[in-house]
Amino acid sequence: AIKMLSSVQIGRAILGRSARAKVATPKQRKAESSTVRSASRVNTRFTRQVIQKRLMNTRSVIGYPANEPILEYKKGTPERDLLVKAIAELRANVTEIPVVINGKEIKTGKVGEQHIPHDHKHVLARYHQAGPAEVQAAIDASLKARAEWAAMPMDHRLAIFLKAADLLSGPWRYKLLAATILGQSKNYFQAEIDTICELADFWRYNCYFAQDIYDPQPHSSKGMWNRLTYRPLEGFIYAITPFNFTAIGGNLPTAPAMMGNVVVWKPASYAMLSNYFIMKILEEAGMPPGVINFIPGEPGMITDTVMAHREFSGIHYTGSTAIFNGIYKKIAQHIDNYKSYPRVVGETGGKDFIAVHPTAHVAAVATAMIRGGFEYAGQKCSAASRTYIPQSMWPALKAELFSQMSQVKMGSPEDPTVLVNAVIHKGAFERCKSYIEFAKSSPDCEIIHGGKCDNSVGYFVEPTLIVVKDAKNKLMCEEIFGPILTIYVYDDAAANSWENILKTVNETSPYALTGSVFARDRTAIVTAEKLLEDSAGNFYINDKPTGAVVGQQPFGGARGSGTNDKAGSHLNLLRWTSARTIKETFVPPTHFSYPYMKE
Repeated sequence: AIKMLSSVQIGRAILGRSARAKVATPKQRKAESSTVRSASRVNTRFTRQVIQKRLMNTRSVIGYPANEPILEYKKGTPERDLLVKAIAELRANVTEIPVVINGKEIKTGKVGEQHIPHDHKHVLARYHQAGPAEVQAAIDASLKARAEWAAMPMDHRLAIFLKAADLLSGPWRYKLLAATILGQSKNYFQAEIDTICELADFWRYNCYFAQDIYDPQPHSSKGMWNRLTYRPLEGFIYAITPFNFTAIGGNLPTAPAMMGNVVVWKPASYAMLSNYFIMKILEEAGMPPGVINFIPGEPGMITDTVMAHREFSGIHYTGSTAIFNGIYKKIAQHIDNYKSYPRVVGETGGKDFIAVHPTAHVAAVATAMIRGGFEYAGQKCSAASRTYIPQSMWPALKAELFSQMSQVKMGSPEDPTVLVNAVIHKGAFERCKSYIEFAKSSPDCEIIHGGKCDNSVGYFVEPTLIVVKDAKNKLMCEEIFGPILTIYVYDDAAANSWENILKTVNETSPYALTGSVFARDRTAIVTAEKLLEDSAGNFYINDKPTGAVVGQQPFGGARGSGTNDKAGSHLNLLRWTSARTIKETFVPPTHFSYPYMKE
């Protein structure tokens, strides 16, 4: 009698009344009532076995995530008080950061320092640097961990990152926020949307996207079974992370790891403390030793050592275009040595634009220019750096810009009323200063706001607006990566002015990361969308070109801006898999001949 019960009947018997309520007819209810009585007579041992078997063989489903809510840190709120306390605690101590290989903390004795950008005499952390021996040890540890990590069931792999997201947005929230605010000079809001919200979203959404990758399977004809499996890459992944987004520091090593890969991670020297805390969160979440190895150190040496290894199988990179070009060249030099062709995934520079149609809303454009150009001191790869303004709008827009800019404060991110903070280091300060000095000396340029630089306490560059006469001026073409926004005013009374300025936008820069257009005329929007199709991987209409949200606007650009593999989507995760097709024939043929061969 037990064997005759179907799986559906047993399931309903175990689930009880809620399942029985779904039976449609009295006859079905009577039949099921009999089933329930039969099931109730099944001994307890058998029932436990049924339930246990079902739990062991279940397929878990990760529901579609919700974006992490943004806390506002208003005065008098508990979150404001907890954050202020965490900032004070990190300021009061110098954190020592080790190399982490195979789960073990290694102190090499060769120490670098991370300073607070807005208070550059203050040492925030000291980090031990890996040498060639430690880099090799990290590679060895990754390769040793690979087999067990790749074999771990997907559900259990992903559970680590789901737990990490909860640790990040819970008990680690304020400590990691404080590390970003102090170490990378981000104000409260910019630190919150990056460090907590975006990174938690990366981990949760990537888990959701990862499970979906495994679902699609090929058609199977009669007599066979076709399957696709998604293997991790054969070897190890090298992750190089930037200073400007803590979330990217967490995503670049973990996205490949979710798909069963092992990783050697070189964190940015100027984001060392926040990146180290991410490593600690992953360890607390249950990341096995050796899966991700944390190796601060000299970038050139680490990269040369890693990329010369035969089992280097891919790189996940965010940084400058010049460095990325060098990485491509190194891969070409070693291509005959590699076991497999390495996957190259990178997001690099940008010269991001705002193109404005005469029908645009003046205050909306001004707000987008200020937020898009000056939040985080213009150090977002998506930051607005060049704008194209119609002559008919310029007087009103200029007045609105001056009105809003008069309210913009620059200073320490520890002051919650400040919008613009310090740039990351002396090199960034000097680079921004050189462009401002160029503008001051050029008859083609007019600085209409800002233009002052001061590094006496921190690396402060005043948010600067520069108007140029030539749309191809170097300030419109070259990436600056600082709080400098260049404006070109075009003659919108000329024939085909909108089409012509859009062509100029498309042809001016070697980059194609982000860009936005402002217009209320739908025909103008359609024209821009078409003519600027290749000019930006993330294209915004009536919004600033920054602030992509995981799960809503997958991020990445082409041309000189990277490989456009769209972080925060399934497209990026697919890059870290190697598909395998399996065909199983149930009843194989037993003779070579075919029917047509018979006469």
